[in-house]
Amino acid sequence: MNVSEAVAARTSIRRFTDKHVETELLRDLLDRSARAPSGGNLQPWRVFVITSETMPAFLDHMRAAEFQKQPEYPIYPADLKAPYRDSRFKVGEDMYALLGIPREDKPARLANLAKNFEFFGAPAGFFCCIDRDMGPPQWSDLGMFLQTFMLLAQEVGLSTCAQEAWAARSEAVKSYVGYGDELMLFCGMAIGYKDESAPVNTLVSDRAPLESWAQFL
Repeated sequence: MNVSEAVAARTSIRRFTDKHVETELLRDLLDRSARAPSGGNLQPWRVFVITSETMPAFLDHMRAAEFQKQPEYPIYPADLKAPYRDSRFKVGEDMYALLGIPREDKPARLANLAKNFEFFGAPAGFFCCIDRDMGPPQWSDLGMFLQTFMLLAQEVGLSTCAQEAWAARSEAVKSYVGYGDELMLFCGMAIGYKDESAPVNTLVSDRAPLESWAQFL
């Protein structure tokens, strides 16, 4: 699989099989992902891995943990404007249509949202943190690192889902992982093998046409 194929094939997977993910494979993918660019070569990502072996204990911890009042950071702007608001609304409606959950069934939608905090059933995952001293340029470095990991995972047959939703459970994650106050949780990453039978995994989110966001001068 070349890079173009990996980019085209990668989607956010929200149902996984229970097939074991080898820890050495995760170690190799993370090691190679560190070749991602970062300004000044700061390499600001700090990663904490939940393996197939430790996932059950982690999920038990999450089920017992209290919910926090505010996320670690605002995941979306408070007054998200068009066209960004429209894109977010559409992908959500497309996903819930595949799940067969109507808009008025709020309990079912909340139950599905809670699956974020089970890594959507993935047998492995990781948390990506950043030092609180870092600024927006270093946050963009995290994006490049995460994309590199997702494409390398796609190349070896693994599926992924990057999850900013974990910012809403950062206190519980911190209490399990044990990282210091100097770090902020940015996102989680679900990692495993795609459940080919799950309708939600057929979701392919739209992309705006090039002319709507690029100008050639």
